[in-house]
Amino acid sequence: MKNAVLITIGDEILSGNTVDTNSNFIATELKNIGIQVSQIITISDEIEIIKNTIKSAFEIGDVIITTGGLGPTRDDKTKKAIAEFFNDEIALDETTFNHLKAYMERRGRLEILERNREQAFVPTKSKVFQNHYGTAPCMMMEQDGKLLFSLPGVPYEVKPLIKDQIVPYLQTKFNLNYISTRIVSVVGIPESILADTIEDWELALPQNLSLSYLPVGTRVKLRLTATGTSEAFLQQQLEEEIQKVLPLIKDHVIATSEDKIEKILAEILTERKMTISTAESCTGGELAKMITSISGSSKYFLGGIIAYATEKKTEILKVKKETVEQFTVVSEQVAAEMAEGCQKLFNTDIALSTTGVAGPGKGEDGKEVGTVFYTIRIHDQEVTSKLYMPHLERMDFMYFVSQKVIQDLVGILVSN
Repeated sequence: MKNAVLITIGDEILSGNTVDTNSNFIATELKNIGIQVSQIITISDEIEIIKNTIKSAFEIGDVIITTGGLGPTRDDKTKKAIAEFFNDEIALDETTFNHLKAYMERRGRLEILERNREQAFVPTKSKVFQNHYGTAPCMMMEQDGKLLFSLPGVPYEVKPLIKDQIVPYLQTKFNLNYISTRIVSVVGIPESILADTIEDWELALPQNLSLSYLPVGTRVKLRLTATGTSEAFLQQQLEEEIQKVLPLIKDHVIATSEDKIEKILAEILTERKMTISTAESCTGGELAKMITSISGSSKYFLGGIIAYATEKKTEILKVKKETVEQFTVVSEQVAAEMAEGCQKLFNTDIALSTTGVAGPGKGEDGKEVGTVFYTIRIHDQEVTSKLYMPHLERMDFMYFVSQKVIQDLVGILVSN
């Protein structure tokens, strides 16, 4: 199996100001064609650091991919570092310059062509992959059969370069094995007990299969990965192993294929032709965002309300004022009335509601940070639950609660 090392270059990532989403995307695309990422490294934009990191990466990786550090000025340190590492020099590449000129012309920005001219200067030994969504090209250098790709850092430029050009190139360059993956989603059982339950099955897995435990909130994803020369055989092998483990954990399994809980929900709702709506307070729209992140969600998601202010809960969702006065706005009673009002408002089979305190301060009714009540209402049946997670920061709290609500809904639907 070929190995890859990903290098992210940029002080903005090291400082925490920018999140590195490129590495996650690239690692997934490489995995799909049988290349395993061994390391992901983030470094500053300094010539010696870049050179030393590339040297170390070549010692363990067959494919090195850098992102970031490419700019339109002559002090582009990444490009200089690559040229120095390969004992090369930088020169104007006419093909790249003509591509850059055409790109600027399409955007009506020819007046800044000269300011971006340096982007067309590349190491003379490099193979250039033209960037159709930006000004910095991708440069590839080869050493002893190993490849270095240097990409810009902007995600919407990285993705098409990887998917449309680099991945196809790697597939023709190397004789790659297939890597196939299946996910078994398990709920309602602690990870340690789960591991004990399936230990004998795990130990008996074929050598070309590996198992990973991936906790997501209160769900555990069992990821089975198979490597081999025949994709059809790997798929069959994975299915056989899943059928072996299911009898051991069948009461806790909610899906055996899809990864994301919102995708699992989408398949169930689509198959059963059910509709859903949301009434959110403390999750601030995260619940609706997750549900609508799936293509085709308009078939089953009819709408959502972020009734953040108490008066909007009573005005729009018809929560009774006396309910709020008696039990406070963060209560199981208010959550239940929010779900019922939402279901009536949108006329859906299912309605979900959340009310709680995301923090960092206490709620207006004095409830502690991390307290949340949520209701799942299916037709005229409802289940209201409480969570208390004071350790989570605000955004993590919103995401965790939304994950948990959808997970619980999937669990109810699967068991019925």
